Amino acid sequence: MWPFSSRQSLFSIGIFNGFTDCHSHILPGVDDGVKHIEESLEILQRYEEMGIRSVWLTPHIMEDIPNTTDGLRARFDVLRSAYKGPVELHLGAENMIDNLFENRLKTNDFLPMGPKGDHLLVETSYFTPPYGFHEILESVKEAGYFPVLAHPERYVYMSPEDYEHLKGMGILFQLNLFSLAGYYGSSVRRVAESLLKKGFYDFAGTDIHTISMLGRWLHHPISPKRLPAFPSL
Repeated sequence: MWPFSSRQSLFSIGIFNGFTDCHSHILPGVDDGVKHIEESLEILQRYEEMGIRSVWLTPHIMEDIPNTTDGLRARFDVLRSAYKGPVELHLGAENMIDNLFENRLKTNDFLPMGPKGDHLLVETSYFTPPYGFHEILESVKEAGYFPVLAHPERYVYMSPEDYEHLKGMGILFQLNLFSLAGYYGSSVRRVAESLLKKGFYDFAGTDIHTISMLGRWLHHPISPKRLPAFPSL
């Protein structure tokens, strides 16, 4: 049982000590996240103070934000040259399952994650699943990747049965930690708590878009008294 009676914060429970943030939008000027490298460096300095060990930079790739693999690698090299601190930087991507994704799947044009490069962070629309969702996930697996579904607690179209089915398919789930603090609203928070109690989450990340998320929400009360030790990608 998860003891939800005593309320602490993400910061106070110490989850960030030695933590690997597997979902962030710190790479500047490429999506709806950080716009300027100065803010990227400021966030990384805060990460040092929080005890975070490493971070995956996972900019959006979707039809509306058609970042290219080469373009993101070039931008990553700029940030990596500018940052002189101890936090380890890794480049991945958050891949929207849309027509662009299906085209990239055919050519295996991805920025995968993990030490073996065999995990792929994917997302869908918050409101409707993509056509052939489960079949596409199976195709991702056939291509040699472990699909990691970003922030499943935020998809309003998903039912408890949908989550059960995806886990039965072997789909990995990534928790947005700030969902537990109510950053996305009380409904998302409740779903996150439910999935956490069921042990459905495999990885965790901040999904940070601006440094302001490290203000109030880092210290906002959460219900779980403790969190599992999420593995690092």
